[in-house]
Amino acid sequence: MTRLLERLAPCGPIADPKAAERAYEAIVRKVGEAAAVQVEAAWPALAPVFGASSYLASLARRDGRRLPWILAGDPEARLGELLAAARAVADEPDFETARKTLRELKADLHLLTALCDLGGVWGLDAVTAALTHFADAALQAALAQAVRAEVARGSLTGVGEGARGPAPGLFCIAMGKHGAFELNYSSDIDFSIFYAPDALPVADGVEPQGVAVRIANHLGRILQERTADGYVFRIDLRLRPDPSSTPPAMPIDAALDYYESVGQNQNWERAAHIKARIAAGDLAEGEAFLAQLQPFIWRRNLDFAAIADIHSIKRQIHAYKVDDRLTAKGADLKLGRAAFARSSSSSRPSS
Repeated sequence: MTRLLERLAPCGPIADPKAAERAYEAIVRKVGEAAAVQVEAAWPALAPVFGASSYLASLARRDGRRLPWILAGDPEARLGELLAAARAVADEPDFETARKTLRELKADLHLLTALCDLGGVWGLDAVTAALTHFADAALQAALAQAVRAEVARGSLTGVGEGARGPAPGLFCIAMGKHGAFELNYSSDIDFSIFYAPDALPVADGVEPQGVAVRIANHLGRILQERTADGYVFRIDLRLRPDPSSTPPAMPIDAALDYYESVGQNQNWERAAHIKARIAAGDLAEGEAFLAQLQPFIWRRNLDFAAIADIHSIKRQIHAYKVDDRLTAKGADLKLGRAAFARSSSSSRPSS
């Protein structure tokens, strides 16, 4: 294993020497005399980064432990440690400590990943994979914390373990860039929550739907609510069936009924599931659900109807333009206002 500081290369010239100098002085004061030696050794590669990015410089200044810890370790090993620490948050008994820890780990991850990215240590696939694996670990930990809150409330009988997840019968399907291991630094995470009412370990007299909806709301508090330490990820639950009129967590049977009936006429919903995978929760229940969706997602043949569907999606993506003709310059699949959209204002394109 090789320390990161020995593998970093400058990403280019120093865009703002004064900003780099200010960052250097602030970081050295924060890390202390012993760790300053590592910062000094890596500074030719760090200066172009911190001279151009106030965000990355702030991550290095905010916690005197962060930058020396990253520089002194093998980057792949450090990533493994961060992922393990994120998963361990699932067992943290204090909710506020769990939220704070995930936010600090996300800052560690961003600085590590950005330095490996800009310093020529990791390629694109390694960068997006690191960000996505952390998102999965954070989502799984947040789900466990949400379940703990319901156990404390008396709605669930206990926290599950192993492949069944913290709430047996409930799972999260990652979609878009999250599902495809393509997250970037500013990505939100798109996922949908489904559950089997009969499998949830609810207490006597408790309705499974209320529990599942509260779990979804807890995930928002843990992951995207801003605190003094920032946030972990923005989340988007609107790729579930008919988001304007359905709860944020849906029963499996209701979802399958939707996809087999109304969903058959929604081209964007097929497209939204192309990159779908199970990211957290009950793995077996989730895989079985996705297996049942395969005939809906993938047509048996690329017939004229399927080709017409593809054309329809493209027309929706570019419907907002004055000139609907698609040209190489200015074609934007992501920002097309009607991309994969339904008429409902609450729907949005898959990332």
